[in-house]
Order: sequence, then structure tokens, then C-alpha cells
Amino acid sequence: MSPAFFEPPDDDCAALLQTAERVAARAEPGEQLEAFVARSNYTSVRAHAQQIESFTSASSAGVGVRVVRDHRQGFAWAGSLDPDVIDDALAEARDNARFAEPDEWVGLAEPDGVAPVPFDAFDPSVAALSADRKIELALELERMVLAGDPRISGVRVAGFSDSTGRFAVATSTGIAGTSRGAWCSMSVLALAADGDETYTGAGSTVGFSPEALDLDEAAADAVLRATRLFGARPSASRRLSVLFEPRVAATLIGILGSSLTGDRVLKGRSPFAERVGERIATGALTLIDDPTDHRSYAADMFDGEGLACRRNELVVDGVLQGFLYDSATGRRAGRPSTGSAVRGVSSTPGVGCQALAVLPGSGSFDDLLAGIDDGVYVQSMTGLHSGVNVVSGDISVGVEGLIIRNGELAEPVREVTIASSLQRMLLDTSAVGADIEWLPGGTACPTLVVDEVSLSGS
Repeated sequence: MSPAFFEPPDDDCAALLQTAERVAARAEPGEQLEAFVARSNYTSVRAHAQQIESFTSASSAGVGVRVVRDHRQGFAWAGSLDPDVIDDALAEARDNARFAEPDEWVGLAEPDGVAPVPFDAFDPSVAALSADRKIELALELERMVLAGDPRISGVRVAGFSDSTGRFAVATSTGIAGTSRGAWCSMSVLALAADGDETYTGAGSTVGFSPEALDLDEAAADAVLRATRLFGARPSASRRLSVLFEPRVAATLIGILGSSLTGDRVLKGRSPFAERVGERIATGALTLIDDPTDHRSYAADMFDGEGLACRRNELVVDGVLQGFLYDSATGRRAGRPSTGSAVRGVSSTPGVGCQALAVLPGSGSFDDLLAGIDDGVYVQSMTGLHSGVNVVSGDISVGVEGLIIRNGELAEPVREVTIASSLQRMLLDTSAVGADIEWLPGGTACPTLVVDEVSLSGS
């Protein structure tokens, strides 16, 4: 790219980049022009009762065009790369810019000299896997779950999915970049029955290639989660420690990450605004957003504006370091972009987290469990949309799991609520485990222990 061009990973990426650059080169005097071009393929298989419930295979391609003139932004997109269709999208974007409200901060990204970290997560075996094999895998996962425990009464759905994608972005300001990726995953939802009680348990596995999928782990996880809550009852209300496994902890970390974006801060909708340099969490917690970490399923070379992705430290040893910005929010805040623009073909860029990760601490799950005298191990949370206030940080959600007594898992619990605030929970996090798990969305999180959380039950 200009000023420094990274060689595209394959011919299709090169073709997409050429298309984007041809559009960007049509900028008129006094006009900024951006083209975002993408192509993707997706497969989804759903199995139930040893029959294929659905098989979906789809391909898509499109372009998003952004025009900025006189501090007015116009955008249009099209689901085709036909030259005539692209011409229409460009004309529509220019027309939309004429009627847009002026915004002194609007504008395209400018080259910032940060070099992209080379990365190619495109394994051709994902696209090469036959339809028959995808079906076999879904049916096999269902059979494994059904055989996992006599209390398993059925499988609601077992599925296989994969995706391959490529994108390119070019601007009249001198930015050009392209990237590609591929992944596949499997998931299953088990049903377990014992008397008049019925529970569900989910298991999943994800990888950059079909060979990385672990069906045994996904099946065993679903069976365990579906069967270990039999006899669950409410527990007495009290303050206790909460042990969050990685996939549940990642939900809380996602809430934290969303509150550390420039748009939330500028709009006064973050509880951490004006707190840079202050301790907002336990010293054991370090949070980064790093799409250059190639272990993440969200790893990439470029953000949605074509700037190189980079490692951004948000919280280090409990101290808030700063926020994430795209070009527009960075200008408003007087800060450079952190390479954190996220987007699709049909949308303009916006600032967002890309690959959040809590750095691992020390101790295994069993070590952290052994250190809790009275607590609850949370297997799942409900009511997140209504029970979490991202502006104030207040949290009140329903949970299911197992009581922890004297360092050991005890009776199952349900119909209870835990309540605190995000700010309080971060400061009361007493342990960060070493058992980091990379989750399908690209987030990485270890087990977390939070003390002094209010549990409301019987």
C-alpha cells in the first residue's frame, strides 16, 4: 500500500484491491473517496435426530463507497462488484454527501506510518472440505453427545459452519490494504432429563482448519453442562466470591471493552471517562485489544479504514491507559486513531474492540477453586440485555452454576441473581487464572475470581 505496500496474500485479494484503488482514484478535486470491497463464502449445516435439518451455502460480494466533501459525508453500498453497479454506488454516495449535515471531524483516515504485521489465517482446507464431510461431522457430533450419558434425552441441534473472506480498502488519501481469513467451527446443544427436570448444555469447538476441530471436547462439554445441574435450587442470599470460567468471564470483559471506546467516552456514556492513569481494577488484571495476536480468531492486518492493526493496551496492572479510537473519534478527542475501526460492506466505519484479551495470571482452575471458602461457580448468565447498564456500570443478572464450599464444587444452584457494578467487580477481582481460552469471537480470557458479590436467592 502507499506509502508502504504489503503484498496481497493471493490473486483474489489483489483483484479486490485493484477494484478498490480504481474507485478511490476517481476522487474529484476537493473530495475524499474511500472504497471498501469484500468477498465471502459461508456454509452452515444443522443436524437433528440424525437427519440434516438444513444445509446453507452462500457467497457474497459487495462494495461500500464513502465520499467526504466540505465536511459532509455520503455513503452508499451495493451487493455486487459489477462495474455499472459500482458506478451507481459512487454516484449515490456523492449525492448523499450533498444532503448530509456538516461535521467538522468527519474525514477519511490518513496514512500514519504504522507497518502492518504480516498475517495470513487462510487455510485452503477450509474451502476444500466437501459438503458430505461437513454433514458427516455434524451427525458424528450429535451421535457422540447422545452416547455421552444415559440422561441425555436428545440433541436440540448439532451444527458445522465455516467462513472464508477477503477484503480490500483504498482511499484517495493514500491508504490501501487487503487481507483474508478462514475459520470453521462446530457447536451442539444437548438436552438432559431426569424425572421432571430438563436442562440444556452447550459445547463448541473452533479452529483455523478442520483438523483443529476437537469433537470429543465439544461433546464432553455439552454433556457435562447438561447433566450437572440436576437438583439445582436457589441458595441463601449473601455476599460471596464468584468464579467465572473463561467463556462467562469474556462476557464481562466484553462489557468493559465496549465502555473503553472513544465514542462512548465522547458521548459521556462510559463510567471510565476522565480516569486515564487511575487504578480501575485489581493489579492482577491487564486488558489489551490486539488483533495482531495470531492466536485470536479475529486477528487481522488492517482495520476497517485500512490502517494497520496494532496492539492497544487499555488496562495495565489495573491502571487505565486510554481508549480505542477510529479516525473520526480520534479527531474529536485530539488523539490519533488506534487502528480500531470496524465495519462491513454495508456500513461506515465505527470504533470498536477487535480482539480483546485479558493476559493470563497464575494458577489453574483447580488452584483458584481451592482458594474459595464460600462462593458460586457460574456456568451461565441470563438477563444481560436488561440487567447491565453500560453507562453506570451496574450489573444484576441471573446465574446458574454450582456452589463452592471449602474449595470444592458442591450442590447446583439456579434461580439466583448476582449484583454489583462493573467498577466494583474489577477492583474486587482477587485472582486471574493462567488457563486462558481463545473463544470463537476472537476474545481471550482466563478464569476470574471476584469477591464480595451480592447473591440474591432464597
